[in-house]
Amino acid sequence: TCDTGDQQTTAAVHLKEPAATIVERLKDVATYEGEDAMFECRLSQETAQDAQWFLGDVPLQSNEMNEIRVQGTRHSLVLRKVTLEDCGSISFKVGQLSSAA
Repeated sequence: TCDTGDQQTTAAVHLKEPAATIVERLKDVATYEGEDAMFECRLSQETAQDAQWFLGDVPLQSNEMNEIRVQGTRHSLVLRKVTLEDCGSISFKVGQLSSAA
C-alpha cells in the first residue's frame, strides 16, 4: 500500500510454484522372487504437489510391503519381497509429470 495522506493505492503479490521437471526417470528393475525391488525418480526441485506411485493402475501406499520415501527432490519406492504378482509397470506421477518402468 502507498498512502500519501489524501490518496492511497494498493497492490498484491501472488506467487506460483515453478514447474518441476523429472531429471532422473525410473529405470527397469530385474530381481529374484522374494527379494526387494527399488525404484527412484528425481525431480528438478522440491514440490508441494502430492506424488503417487502405481503398480499397474493400482495406487500404492507406504505399508509393510511398500516403502515410499521422499528425501528432498528424490522419490523412492521399495517393493518388499516381490512375488510374480508384482511383475508389471511401476509408475510415478506428480502433477502433470509421470515416469514409468
